[in-house]
Parts: sequence; C-alpha cells; structure tokens
Amino acid sequence: MCAEMRTKMKNTITIREAVTETDIAAFWMQLRLYFERDIFPEIPDREDKDRAYFLGEEYRVSMQKIHDRRQNRCHYLFFQRNGQDIGFAMPVIYTTEDGKCFIMEYCVYPAFRGNGTGRACAGALLNWAEENGALYAELNYGGSERRLHFWESLGFLKNGADEWGEPLMMLPPKEEVPVHIEMLSDSEDWQLGKLENGFLKEIGEEALTKERQELLSQAVRDGKITFFVAKRGYRSVGMCSVAECFSTFACRNTGVFEDFYVEPVFRKKGIARKLARAAQDWCREKGIASLTVCCAPCDESMYQALGFDVQLGTTFAHLPS
Repeated sequence: MCAEMRTKMKNTITIREAVTETDIAAFWMQLRLYFERDIFPEIPDREDKDRAYFLGEEYRVSMQKIHDRRQNRCHYLFFQRNGQDIGFAMPVIYTTEDGKCFIMEYCVYPAFRGNGTGRACAGALLNWAEENGALYAELNYGGSERRLHFWESLGFLKNGADEWGEPLMMLPPKEEVPVHIEMLSDSEDWQLGKLENGFLKEIGEEALTKERQELLSQAVRDGKITFFVAKRGYRSVGMCSVAECFSTFACRNTGVFEDFYVEPVFRKKGIARKLARAAQDWCREKGIASLTVCCAPCDESMYQALGFDVQLGTTFAHLPS
C-alpha cells in the first residue's frame, strides 16, 4: 500500500451513532455549544425567543420523541477522523413517506474547520443517508449566506420555504418519479402551508402567520377556494387554486386562477401545465363560465401557452387600506 493511500485511509471521515447514555449526553452538550456559539449568540438587552426555545428543555424533549419513535426517526451522529470526534449531525429519514433525509443540524467543531473537512463530513453524511434508505436530502439554511454557499457547493439548490417560512435547500433526487395532480382534501395539510410560503417568498411577500393560515384553511373548508396539488409520491411539489364567484354578466359562477407555484427543483418537467389543465378541466366539468388569471406583463406569454389565451381587457384594483 502506497503512502498516499495510507494517508487517505487515515484521514477518512467515519460516522458513529450516539446510542449510549454517555454518548447521547455528549451529543446534546455539543449541540448546545453549537447553538450558543454559531446560531444564537447572546445579544445583551435583546430577548430571543428562538434562542430560548432551542437552548431549553422543550426542544430536547421534542427531538428525543422523534429519536425514540420506531419509524421516521432522527439520529444523533458524530463525525470521526482518526478516532476523534470532529463534528455532529442530526438527520431524520422519512422512509415511510418519500425517502427524504432532512438534515436538522450539522456542525464541524471550530478546531477542525477548513481544508475541506466540512465538505468531507457532509459527503460522509449523504453517503450514510443513502445507505439508510434516503432518496434525497433537504435542509433549512436559515438565510445564512455562508451556509447557502457551502451547501450549494455540494449540489444543493434553493427550494422554497417550509411551513414556518424558513428558506429550504434540496439536493435533487436522482430518480425521476411520475407526478400526478390531486384536489386538496385536507384543509390542514402542512404541505399546503409549505407551498404557500414558498410562493410568497418568491414574490417578495411575508410568510403566512398562524392567523392567516387559519383563514386560508377556513376558506378551503367553506368551499370558497379549491386547491390542486402536484404530488410526487408523498411530496407535494406544486399547487394552484381556483376561487369561485358569481358573475351577473354570465349569470353563473366564474373562477379566478391563483396560487400558481411549483418548487424550483421540480420545474421544467411539465408540472405547471398539468396543474393548469387540472384546474381548467375542473371548471369545465362544473359549468364555470370562465377561468381568469391576473398576471404581470412578464408572465403573459407563459399563461397564454397554458391555455389562458382570451384577453379580457385590463384589470384595475382598489385596495382598501
């Protein structure tokens, strides 16, 4: 064996899972240090609710429940090099859903950062996830430009927002899975909130508050708005909606096409066309007189290509303050 190969083997990153009480206690000690040092540094005279939550017992208890469940559990992992712990990760693999590995926490200890160690640890984590049934990976990068560039260097792409409005990144799945369109049946579906927040983030609006989420859910329950979702297996990757209203001109209901959004990673795969066609077919079956869309000039050609090809003039609006 040549010297170069021996050196490479010696410096290989390996992963060990914390399973003993001692290891689990060490994991949570390092996680707390990471939060205090890298994520929520204490700022005098400022109350930080996120800091209090993640450094408190409530977060640990909730994660321990996920760790202890039989399926879709999180794992407490250490990165090791030459027999020494140099960092940790806390992934959750959703094997009963669509094989998503969600990387909840990831850290290389400060003394070991640099010289490609972070990339090597991340590569080891992704290999471990694949060996344990993961089909793709996702994470919340917290809006940090440093973390954004790091994960982009590993092939991750920005991909909307989660149900709390936090920005997401995804390492695109290697496998192509057919996408089908369903009418939303559960007004409380958390994936609707995720798609809405991705849509709002893209157009420069604030994420849904709890109050607005409830108003949206109530509108769905009342039949005021109907959502269509694009499903890639378990995962909802796109949506559109139709809001009905009565037209005195047509003397029957008309529809307004809204909330048109496909997650960035899954664009240019024909999903937008499937969503638009599903909404149009539904309107036809219900006898809705017309389905209209209000759009920016830059989107006109896209909507015309999707079948919105009758121009009805110019739309004006009064927005009560």
